[in-house]
Amino acid sequence: MKCIKNKVNAELKAGNIGSNTSCEYNPCHYRGQNCSFCYCPFYPCNDKDLGNELHSENTSNDVWDCSQCLFCHDNNVVEYSYKRFSELGITDSDDERIRDIVFKEAKERFYHIGKAVMIVGATSDAGKSITAAALCRIINRKGYSVTPFKSQNMSLNSRVTRRGDEISMIQTLQAKAAGVTNPSYTINPILLKPKGERRSQIIVEGKPFRDCSVSSYYRTFVEEEGRDIVKRNIDFLRSRYDYIVMEGAGSPAEINIYDRDIANMSAAEMADATCILVVNMEWGGSFAYALGTIELIPEKDRKRIKGIILNNHKGNVKALDGAKKRLEELTGIPVLGVIPHLNVDLPKEDSEYFRNTKEAGNGKYIISVIKLPHISNFTDLDPLMLEDVKVRFVTSSDELKGSDAIIIPGTKNTTDDLHWMNVSGLSEHIRNYVGRIPIIGICGGYQMMGRKLMDPNGIEDERYRSISGLGLFDMEVRWNSYTKHVCKNTGHMLIGDEGRISGYEIHMGNTVNNNEEPLFFLDRLRGGLTEGSVNQDRKLFGTYQHGVFEMPAFRDHIMKLIGAKDTKRLDYNAYVEENLDKLANGFEKALDMDKLWELIG
Repeated sequence: MKCIKNKVNAELKAGNIGSNTSCEYNPCHYRGQNCSFCYCPFYPCNDKDLGNELHSENTSNDVWDCSQCLFCHDNNVVEYSYKRFSELGITDSDDERIRDIVFKEAKERFYHIGKAVMIVGATSDAGKSITAAALCRIINRKGYSVTPFKSQNMSLNSRVTRRGDEISMIQTLQAKAAGVTNPSYTINPILLKPKGERRSQIIVEGKPFRDCSVSSYYRTFVEEEGRDIVKRNIDFLRSRYDYIVMEGAGSPAEINIYDRDIANMSAAEMADATCILVVNMEWGGSFAYALGTIELIPEKDRKRIKGIILNNHKGNVKALDGAKKRLEELTGIPVLGVIPHLNVDLPKEDSEYFRNTKEAGNGKYIISVIKLPHISNFTDLDPLMLEDVKVRFVTSSDELKGSDAIIIPGTKNTTDDLHWMNVSGLSEHIRNYVGRIPIIGICGGYQMMGRKLMDPNGIEDERYRSISGLGLFDMEVRWNSYTKHVCKNTGHMLIGDEGRISGYEIHMGNTVNNNEEPLFFLDRLRGGLTEGSVNQDRKLFGTYQHGVFEMPAFRDHIMKLIGAKDTKRLDYNAYVEENLDKLANGFEKALDMDKLWELIG
């Protein structure tokens, strides 16, 4: 480790202390970090507040893991450490005084447990997610390290972390807002993925745990495992970040499950969080929602609610002055501001939005998306909105008329949804479009495009556990076990201009006996591998890669196939960043920021 010699003798004298934005890995932890110590000079500190021991399979020894420690990237720590290195005459990274003296002094002065603020909603779809995202971006822009957190999320929109763990999509969006480059499962330790029949798969700390009914989840899981899971992840994040912005789930005043609710006020108590109540002004009765929510929360928890945000107002803000004052008188809680309806374009997490949507966009080209009963990861479609496209969500064969392309998306239950397509007549009508327009299958939709699907533990009716696929690809899909494939990928297309792609896999079942040409080459260890299927003559494309439209190459290829001449070769991630800034700007303008900072410390 040469960092001490190099930094003290060269960069310190040149005054180069700060973020190294020219580094290809910047930011390796969070936007705005101090990169002067690219490698931590205190390693291994063996301080349990900052890291932990991991067993190494390569050496059969324990190694010190500080991959999620941010201590050496704090400006105060860096500047103080350089000053002490100089005073003590330390120029060698092996000097024992680095840990024995400088680290201990720096930790005593600058280490702290982070503050927590929790966003709770008077109802579902109150705007909790975007409010949390806005606060994450605002706090990060002030120079603090900040992370999102949601103890329990129910969603079929999930993403994969760098380490191959599965978390909710909305928490990865909030992490992006916070400037956290590589979020871990700690920001969403419990993810519930509905499977139908009032059962959900429980993902715990990024890994499948077990399937559970609603009653057994609250009766057994919450008490036996849930509370401890939430507590340890809150403690972990507070030990690493200046701020933790927590998001509640549904309403914090669900009196029927209040004593078993680990997503709202119980989590706030664990984190000692200041709570802010968000109300959606678009719905009638918003003031009653706000007052009723506060009144239903027991007094010991009600004291945590320090502010109210009136969200998504589409009228004259001034006209609310009298109502705001009356609400403050009734609750004793200040209204921090009225957020106008903000014209920002961000991924939609709430399934309620999707359930009530028949189409999105107003472009020239119609892309029909099969609205499967168990559709998942529907945010795969969001990048298409950058193009001259109208996305139509289809549930019947008549609705396919006029399509310029068809997408069969991901699903939580491939065989069930394929059976639904067969019964509805959609399968036969999709076959009629082969060779005429592009047909793209993603994950479960890709699996449906094969000859046969064999899932011995699939749908309840045994007759359909081996079911014929659409027959578009010469391949089969088998579920030999319930091993879940979860990973992030980068690579390039094997068609067209061979442009770069990125994506992530979350699926069970394997494609076997595949006689089709591969669609992508993935940059994996040990030389990489091919993935997906393509038949260009028949305009058929299939892949397990969620998020494949986010980089422009594949999206551009499909758009040109349907006749578009002017495509927008925009990186969707950059587009999302722009909209997160717009979101934060709108909140900052509308909120009493001095009062907000006073409340959250």
